[in-house]
Amino acid sequence: MTEMVCRCEDITKEDILKAIDQGYTTLDEIKHVLRCGMGPCQGRTCIPLITRVVARETGKSAAEVSRPTTRPPLQPLSLSLFAGDEE
Repeated sequence: MTEMVCRCEDITKEDILKAIDQGYTTLDEIKHVLRCGMGPCQGRTCIPLITRVVARETGKSAAEVSRPTTRPPLQPLSLSLFAGDEE
């Protein structure tokens, strides 16, 4: 049975292990290659799971595995702007 890690992007544990075997050992690298954490949940579900896999496979503790880079908007925007209610 295939173990799903990132449900939003259909990434399996095997996909993560293959990426690690190819030399991608940080969460940022794995995110860039596989798009993990870029779906609707924005990584809230999969990043902790991927962290544990990376830690186990690289011999690091989960605390040593760096969190992926986040990029907040440059300035806050109201949702009504996107709805076209503001000028």
